[in-house]
Amino acid sequence: METTQVSMLDFLRGPLQFSVPIFRRRYSWRKKDCQRLLNDILHAGSDDEIKTLFLGTIIYIDRHVTPIGAVRKLIVIDGHQRLATLSLLLSALSLAIEEKKDKDIGTSVEELQNYFFNDQGEELRYKLLLTKDDKETFIALLENRRPTNPSSVLVENHEFLKNRLKNFDLKTLHTGLEKLEVVSVVLDPANNGDPKQIFETLNSTEDTLSEADRIRNYVLMDLELTAQERLFENYWFPMQQLFADEYAKHSDPFIRNYLTLKMGQVPSHGKVYDKFKECYPINDNPEQLESIVKEILHYAQYYVKMVLLTDRDRELWKCFSDIAKLQTNAPYPFLLQVYNDYNQGRIEKSEVIKILRIVESYVFRRAVCGVSTVVMNKVFASLMNEVDKDNYLESLNDAFLGMDTNKRYPKDLEFKETFIHKDVYNFKNKRDYLLDKLENHERKEPIEVSDYTIEHIMPQNLTEQWKRELGTDFQQIHQRWLHKIGNLTLTGYNREYSNHTFKEKRDLRNIGLRYSPLHLNQSFANTEEWNESAIIDRAKELAEKACKIWIDLSR
Repeated sequence: METTQVSMLDFLRGPLQFSVPIFRRRYSWRKKDCQRLLNDILHAGSDDEIKTLFLGTIIYIDRHVTPIGAVRKLIVIDGHQRLATLSLLLSALSLAIEEKKDKDIGTSVEELQNYFFNDQGEELRYKLLLTKDDKETFIALLENRRPTNPSSVLVENHEFLKNRLKNFDLKTLHTGLEKLEVVSVVLDPANNGDPKQIFETLNSTEDTLSEADRIRNYVLMDLELTAQERLFENYWFPMQQLFADEYAKHSDPFIRNYLTLKMGQVPSHGKVYDKFKECYPINDNPEQLESIVKEILHYAQYYVKMVLLTDRDRELWKCFSDIAKLQTNAPYPFLLQVYNDYNQGRIEKSEVIKILRIVESYVFRRAVCGVSTVVMNKVFASLMNEVDKDNYLESLNDAFLGMDTNKRYPKDLEFKETFIHKDVYNFKNKRDYLLDKLENHERKEPIEVSDYTIEHIMPQNLTEQWKRELGTDFQQIHQRWLHKIGNLTLTGYNREYSNHTFKEKRDLRNIGLRYSPLHLNQSFANTEEWNESAIIDRAKELAEKACKIWIDLSR
């Protein structure tokens, strides 16, 4: 190991190229990080008492002896975020000098470009190559071109720095840049142990590195560079592209569900990487590693279709959309296996749709009945063990019907009773889903529920007229039924209805409930008064409809 404290600008002089390995994280500095660096540099540039400004440590591997005059090729282990941001700043400064035609700042455009360009052609021209996700954007920005497939963070930071420099004294900035120093740490793999261990140590302290990315590193980093690049290009990068901008949000849940599928049990949050290593004690056999990343890509294609709703089959898309609205991750290990069986031709699409509706009904009925959600992950993790793939639907029905106590599939009697008395108005994130399903059941031209608002027929604030209409027990009736399904509907005229009496809401010219095209409002036309009896009758009617939507397997 060779450690040297050196001027940052001296460090970047001469023909060299830092490559960021595929298993380092993407560029992730935000505007506030750039602003902090810019402030520090300007402060150092304006204060003669400050002799140096420490930027941090750059750790890299130098694998080869480089002939004199050739580009020295280096692999960055730590520090590429700072190198990239500094390159963006140097680029912004060179553009500002060019625009202002300012020659009295102690440097020139050509000198500044020597810190991020080599005097070479093609890729050797660039002193820093980021990972594939950011590489094209970074190069385009340095060349002052518009990226064709931009990495938004890089573009935003470059624009931010360019705009900020319009208001600063460029000479002060350059003086600050000259005071930047780094600690250069060069590792020789022959003498500093296993590079994999180095990355493992960095990963363990890098909070921003996702579990999925740590797994990617674990699988790929032992391979030779050409093998790493081939597996990354053929499998992992296509998987990242599937998720697109949702990769950071959804890659970890996907890997957790994939591992649940493989293990038959759910790894704890934060322990996915450790469990993956237990499940796959890999060696450096490229064929074994390829089979792992190939299978991950295989299941990622299904996961994206289900969770990000990219399936082009409209019937399947609708089923996945409804399950997504339930906002639970529990069913997906099981559904990944179902989709795989469907893709392999083991089951028909009609069976898949029935399975998806059963899963949806199981999750929603339990939510309505207030059954604990804690066990659902375990239920779906092992559910496929109960399925006879030669008798898919019947065996799945039997599996659900055989569950009792906290694993149970609530039957109609329990479901209807709870549905009638459920505080639907405050039903967490499932209220709109519930009303959507009730309204659009068997509709060929579904309406968009989000275009409407919730209407309490018996209003939240009782007027004297409403008290008289409800009778002497108006307080108890109001408290008991205000937020229940029997008293709720959808409307586009919430403001117009206000706290009017039931008959006024029903009969308002052209906009009253009797004129509504919504299915939820059809029964109001034949209702003469709104009291406890009417609320209960409507609740029972909707509960019967709910039992048809969210099916009871015992029927």
